[in-house]
Amino acid sequence: MPEIIGLDHIYIAVSDLTLAEAYYDRVFPHLGFRKNKFTIGGEDHVQYFNRHFGYVLRPAHHDKEHDSYSPGLHHLCFRVESVADVTAAATALRAAGIDVSEPRNFPEYAPDYWAIFFSDPDGIRLEVTNYRQERRERYDTW
Repeated sequence: MPEIIGLDHIYIAVSDLTLAEAYYDRVFPHLGFRKNKFTIGGEDHVQYFNRHFGYVLRPAHHDKEHDSYSPGLHHLCFRVESVADVTAAATALRAAGIDVSEPRNFPEYAPDYWAIFFSDPDGIRLEVTNYRQERRERYDTW
């Protein structure tokens, strides 16, 4: 049976592509992403990508506010290597004008779970967390 080996891309529909692009232009360079643009079906798309996957912005077709507690996406979490990287991401994002939470430990999730949280202009909740021991062990012993 085939095994999913990674996340290839995520498409996020945004209410204002120009506003979202300006926001993510401040976020993704600090998380190691590059950028390109393309058009599909006459609609502009903006892609941020790294070696692992792409995060694509596309225009929304409906004017409906995002609600993290309605069916659909609750939040998206990016993984970095270490707790120091979580802290460095928070520092860099703040310097870029992004409103981001303080890095802190969330032992209620896992003893070594450190994270920061922020939201994009449409209210998509984003998180950066460290590569925790349980995740490393899962990967190494799968």
